[in-house]
Amino acid sequence: VRALLGRDQGPEFISQGHRPSAAEMPFVTFHNLAREWRCRWSEDSDNASLMAAQTKLNEVLDEVSCVDGVISVQRIVCGACHEFKVITKLTEKAFKDWEEAAFAPEVRFLDSLRSVPGVTGVEAQTYTLEDVKLSKREVRKLHEYKERDEKLSHDPVEFKHKRVKQEGGKRGVEIESAADVGALHFFCTWVSEPDGDVDLLEESVHAMNAKSDLADLERKGGSDHIGKMVFSAGRDQLAIVVYVPKHRREEVDGDEWLQAVIGKYSGATIVKQHDGGMCAATILADPDKDIVPVRLRVPLIRAANEFLRARGLFPQETPEGEEDVVYGDDDFPASA
Repeated sequence: VRALLGRDQGPEFISQGHRPSAAEMPFVTFHNLAREWRCRWSEDSDNASLMAAQTKLNEVLDEVSCVDGVISVQRIVCGACHEFKVITKLTEKAFKDWEEAAFAPEVRFLDSLRSVPGVTGVEAQTYTLEDVKLSKREVRKLHEYKERDEKLSHDPVEFKHKRVKQEGGKRGVEIESAADVGALHFFCTWVSEPDGDVDLLEESVHAMNAKSDLADLERKGGSDHIGKMVFSAGRDQLAIVVYVPKHRREEVDGDEWLQAVIGKYSGATIVKQHDGGMCAATILADPDKDIVPVRLRVPLIRAANEFLRARGLFPQETPEGEEDVVYGDDDFPASA
C-alpha cells in the first residue's frame, strides 16, 4: 500500500500527484484524499528552522484553508525525527479539482521552505485519509458479532436459543408500546429467529410475555397482558403460536381463533391445544399448491385481524384503497 500511495516512489512520482484507483486498491475503500507537504528541520540555533517553517505556513494558511472542499488542515511536528508536516484533507472530487490547480499554493510554499537555512528533505505526497473510528453503536454491534461467532463455534444450539429469546424480549416491548398507542388488547405479528420451529416460536412468545424490569436500560418482555398470534416462517413450514391472557379468554378462545386462521389450508396441523393460554399449529410448505411459508404471513395476519374485528376486538378496516396494518420485522427495526 505504501508503494501504491507514492511514499516509496521518489519525489518525481510524488510531484505528479498520483492518486491510486479502485482497481489498484480493491481491498481498501476511500472517499477522501490528502496532500502532505513535509520537510526536516534542524535543532541548530534553538530550532530556528522549525520556527521559520511555522512562519512560512502562517503565510499560506488562509489560502489553503479556503480551498474548495477542504475538510481539515493539520500540522504535525515530530521532535524525534525532526519532521514538519502539513496535511490537507479533501473529498475525492474536491481533491481532483485542487490537483488540476497544481495544489496551489504548494509550489510557493515548498520553495519558501527550501529557502530556510537548516530545512532539508522538502517533499509532497498524496494518500487516502479516512476516519475509521467506530461509533459506540458500531462497537456494540462488533462485539455482538464476535460473541455470535464465538458461541457458534462452541454451542450453536445454545446460541440459537439466546437469539430467539433476545428477539422475543425486544418484540414484547415493541408490542406493548404499539398496543398501548392503539388501545389494543390483541396483536398479530411475526418473528424471524425461530425459522418456523414451533418450540422455538413458543419460547419466543414466552420471552415476549416475561415480566419487564422498568429499571433495565434494555427492557424486554412486558406484553403478557396482550393476546397475540405470532408467526415464524421457515423453509419447510410456517409455525403459529396463539397466546390469550387469562382475563381475555372469555372474549377469545385461542383454539377457535387459530382454527379460523388456518382452516382453509390442507397442510395445516394443530400441534398444541390450548394449554396455559397457548396453542400452536404448523402449515407445511407445498410449492405445487403455491403454499410458501414466507408468503403466508401477511394474508394470515389479515385473517387473524378479521376474526378479532368480527368480535369488536380490533379496529375496523382502513379507508378504501389503503392497506390493512400488518406488523412484522420491518415495523420493528430495533429487533432486526
